[in-house]
Amino acid sequence: MGSHRMGRTTEDIKREMTAVLRELKDPRVANAMISVVRVEVSNDLSYCKTYVSAMEGFARAKEAVKGLESAGGYIRREIGSRLKLRHVPTMIFEATDSIEYSANISRMLNDLDIKDDDDNDDEQSE
Repeated sequence: MGSHRMGRTTEDIKREMTAVLRELKDPRVANAMISVVRVEVSNDLSYCKTYVSAMEGFARAKEAVKGLESAGGYIRREIGSRLKLRHVPTMIFEATDSIEYSANISRMLNDLDIKDDDDNDDEQSE
């Protein structure tokens, strides 16, 4: 399978995975704000590793992964029917703290006391 086709398949799986997550009724998944961060598909389409992150933090993402693992068969069947794949990969879910990490970086940047260039120009002209 060419790299272009593999990349397209990976993006299709990520898009459909996000849609399926919204439909799940498991409280571990439905009550969390989960985002699919990255999807990695093996070259032979036998495994699909999905990295998920939660706004509430890493512990919440780990709890959601347990719910996703229990719904793995349903997710696999839904993705297979939506994408019309001949072989649907086995789903492996991993929790990541990337959303929490990026929110922390954003918070730190906002806390910095940086003056605007206009303020510096006014001070220098006086």
